[in-house]
Amino acid sequence: MSDKLRLTLAQLNPTLGDFAGNLKKAITAHTQATHARADMLVLPEMFITGYQAQDLVMRRAFTFDAMAQVKKLAEACDTGPAIGVGGPLLEGENLYNAYFILCGGRITATLRKHNLPNIDVFDERRLFDAGHIPDPYSLAGVRIGSPICEDAWHKDVAEAQAESGAEILIVPNGSPYYRHKYNRRVSAMVARVVENNLPLVYLNMVGGQDDQIFDGGSFVLNRGGALAMQMPLFDEAIAHVDLVREADGWRVIDGEKIAYTDEWEQDYRVMVEGLRDYTGKTGFRKVLLGLSGGVDSAIVATIAADALGPENVRCVMLPSVYTSRESLDDAATLAANLGVTLDTIPISPAQNAVMDTLAPVFEGTERDVTEENIQSRLRMVFLMALSNKFGEMLLTAGNKSEVAVGYTTIYGDMAGGYNPIKDLYKMRVFESCRWRNANHRDWMMGPKGAVIPPRIIDKPPTAELRHHQKDSDSLPEYPVLDDILERLVDREMSVADIVEAGFDYNTVKRVERLVFTSEYKRFQSAPGPRHTGKAFWLDRRYPVANRWRDPTGKQVVKVGT
Repeated sequence: MSDKLRLTLAQLNPTLGDFAGNLKKAITAHTQATHARADMLVLPEMFITGYQAQDLVMRRAFTFDAMAQVKKLAEACDTGPAIGVGGPLLEGENLYNAYFILCGGRITATLRKHNLPNIDVFDERRLFDAGHIPDPYSLAGVRIGSPICEDAWHKDVAEAQAESGAEILIVPNGSPYYRHKYNRRVSAMVARVVENNLPLVYLNMVGGQDDQIFDGGSFVLNRGGALAMQMPLFDEAIAHVDLVREADGWRVIDGEKIAYTDEWEQDYRVMVEGLRDYTGKTGFRKVLLGLSGGVDSAIVATIAADALGPENVRCVMLPSVYTSRESLDDAATLAANLGVTLDTIPISPAQNAVMDTLAPVFEGTERDVTEENIQSRLRMVFLMALSNKFGEMLLTAGNKSEVAVGYTTIYGDMAGGYNPIKDLYKMRVFESCRWRNANHRDWMMGPKGAVIPPRIIDKPPTAELRHHQKDSDSLPEYPVLDDILERLVDREMSVADIVEAGFDYNTVKRVERLVFTSEYKRFQSAPGPRHTGKAFWLDRRYPVANRWRDPTGKQVVKVGT
C-alpha cells in the first residue's frame, strides 16, 4: 500500500469532435505525467469528444468512434501512469456520460455519471441514462472515488464512495463559466470534503464551445476544506499534485495558488476566449464587422483585435446621410488605435436606389421605422459580400439590453456568425470599455493603452438612422432599462415585485412586452459567450408564439423612478 501519491492534472482545451487532436493532447499530457513520475493523469469530463456534444452524442457512429479513441489512448499509453478520461459509453440501448480508468494498455474501470443535470445549459437527462453510483477504483493500492461533475454537487455519490472505502475524491468536470460561479464550485466541494473527511481534487476543462466558455480554475482541497492548490483561470495548464498518507488519512502537500482576477477581467477574458475558440474551431482565421462610431461596435472591434490580432480584423464604416462627422472621426480613431483595417463604403447611393424602387409601392404612406431598417439591412448586404469574398466571419454587436427588447434589426445589424457581447447589458458594455482602456494582459493580442476614444464611451447612444436620433427616444434610459431587465430576465421576478422595488408600472409592462415580442428575433440570432445563468441561448428557452403576459403588478402602489 502506497504512502505517497502523485497526480498530474491536465486542465486542457478539447475541440468537440476532433478526436485525433484530443487524443494527441491526452498523449502529450501523459508523457509529461510519465516524466513527472505521476501515478495518474487526470483529464476532464467528456474530454475525448469535447463538451457539450449535445444531440451529436446520440449518433451511434459518433459514440462508437469516441469509444474507439479511448481504447487507442489506453494502448498508446500502456506504460507509465494510469489515466482518467471522460467520454461517452454505449451499452446496448443505454448511453452514459462515463469516466474511464486506463492502465496497462486497457480499460480497468468504467464509471457512469449518476446525477444528470437538467438545468441552465444542460440537457443530460434527455441525452444520457443515469448510471448506478460507481464504486471506488484502485490506484497504486489507494481507493479513489470519482464523482463526475454534477455528481459532486449532490451528497449521495461522494458519500456512497466514502462508505465503500474511498480515501481520496477526484472530480472530473466540464463546468462552463458564468459570473461568480467559481465561488459556488468551491463552496459545493468544501461541503463534500467536510461531509466525508476526504481530500478532493477538482479538475475542470478550459476553452470555448459555442456559447459556453469553460474557465478551468481547477483546485485541490485538503480535509477540513483548506485550499491546497489552485490552477489558473482560462489557460491550459499541467500541474502535479502530491499527497501523503498520515495517521488520520491523506493530506495534499500545498502547491501553487494562482490569484484570481475580478469579475470585469473575467468577463472580458470570456469574450476574448469565446471569439478566439469559436473562430478557431469553426475554421475562420479572420473577422469583419461594421463600425458605427458607437460603443457596441467599438468594444467588439477591440475584443476581436485582442482575440485574433489586429491584422486579422477588418472594420467597415458604412455611412448614410444620417451619420455624423463625429461618428466617422471616432470610428477612424478607434481603427487607428487598434491597428485594424478600416474600409469605408457609403450606403446612400444604394439606399436611394432602393427607395426609388419602392416608391410606387410606398406611395401614400408615412415614413417610419421601415425606412430606418432598410439602412441597417443594406449595410448587411455589403458586409456579407465582403465576408463571402474574403472568407472573413461577420461579427454582430448587439448588447443584451438591445437583444432583450428587440432594439435590433433582424436581417440587418443582427446578421453575423458570432456576437461577443450578446450576454452583456449596455451599462456593462460601457464599464468593459473603461476596463479595457485601463488594462492590458499577456493574453490580449491587441495594443496596449486607451484604444477606445473616451468620446465613444461618453456620448449618448444612437443608431443614427434618422436625424438627431437617440436610443432614449425609444427606450428607457439604460441604467433603468438594465435594472428592469436584470430583474425580469435574469432573476425572473414578477411585474408586481419589480414595481414594488420602485419602478413605474407602465415602464415595466412596456419592457416586458418588448422582451416577449422580440423572442422571434432572438430565436434567429447569432450565438455569443455566456456571462450569466440566463443568457439568450440555451439558458432561456421561451416559445416564439406566446400571448401570456404577467397579470400582476397593477395593485401595487407605483413609486416611479
